[in-house]
Amino acid sequence: MSDRNPNHLGFGVGLRSVHFSHILQQWPAVDWFEIISENFIDSAGRPRYVLEQIAERYPIVMHGVSLSIGSAEALDFDYLAKLKKLAREVNARWISDHLCWTGVAGRTSHDLLPLPLTEESLAHVAARVHAVQDFLERPLVLENPSSYVTFAVDAMPEWEFLSRLVADTGCQLLLDVNNIYVSSRNHDFDALGYLRSIPHDRVQQFHLAGHTDLGTHCIDTHDGRVVERVWELYREAVRLTGGAATLLEWDAHIPTFEGCMRRRCEPARLRWKP
Repeated sequence: MSDRNPNHLGFGVGLRSVHFSHILQQWPAVDWFEIISENFIDSAGRPRYVLEQIAERYPIVMHGVSLSIGSAEALDFDYLAKLKKLAREVNARWISDHLCWTGVAGRTSHDLLPLPLTEESLAHVAARVHAVQDFLERPLVLENPSSYVTFAVDAMPEWEFLSRLVADTGCQLLLDVNNIYVSSRNHDFDALGYLRSIPHDRVQQFHLAGHTDLGTHCIDTHDGRVVERVWELYREAVRLTGGAATLLEWDAHIPTFEGCMRRRCEPARLRWKP
């Protein structure tokens, strides 16, 4: 753990229902758990019981997929109220979501859609981040998305958009290293240049994941091992930031809990050397 980042919780595991019984029986040696916020904000019964038991023993981080911070739709304050309530009940260390939009005209795409990277878009997102942070009474943590298209009107690269957003709003970053790699392959930019251009002192958390490489492009699938090139980027990210709480994501073909722990321990060979 780096002394430079007091929020560095160590290495976490995503809380998935297939692992509930194992966790409750074994109480494994895990530094922290990340939950998908939407899986629990309206839940009751066993899922909520399991979360409450785990929250008594481990730090919890909330990660959402429905905030739609870049949408032209009005902010959903009913949803924000549920996030705030859940964060209070499980003593969440922070609340994160994605720099994206997810739907229009009341319809949800169930996907994380990219934003046009323009001055107008930046001002729009910054105003919404301010409103969300005022409501939640805490900084919002935003993740860089993987993307597969860009816009003809883009006026700046994503790393500049994020850097200016952080400077304007005081939000924090969830830096998904795999997403940087996937997007760099899809859009032909320098992944290391991206890493070196963001505000390193505002990185609250890292995500790592596997992806599917189709040769001409990559898809962020969260269903396999982290490739060596992403590990190399992670090493550089750790060097630049001094380290941050790190999660290896699995959303498909989820291994046993022991398998997740083995994958989670792979970065342990990367000593934290600011």
